[in-house]
Amino acid sequence: MSDDAEKGRAGQFFEDFLAEEGVREETTERAVKRVLAFQLAAEMKARNISKAEMARRMGTSRSQLDRLLDPGNGAVTLATLARAAKAVGRSLRLELQ
Repeated sequence: MSDDAEKGRAGQFFEDFLAEEGVREETTERAVKRVLAFQLAAEMKARNISKAEMARRMGTSRSQLDRLLDPGNGAVTLATLARAAKAVGRSLRLELQ
């Protein structure tokens, strides 16, 4: 079996393990939030946007922005994520799979 096939199986086994433990959905949500926070921070850096400027563009406070950029904080609304994406010239795309 090729290395790629083995990696695919390992990922599948890990997802099965998470499902069996009853934490797959929660773990996926946290992972998505971490990725979004990372992407927003990267866009801010690439476009040289300070936190103060980003908060101004979003019409929010700096402390709210800090919560948005905190990968461990899951209490972020879709509307806030969409405003943040727009503030860095991007869009938020969600899809059902």
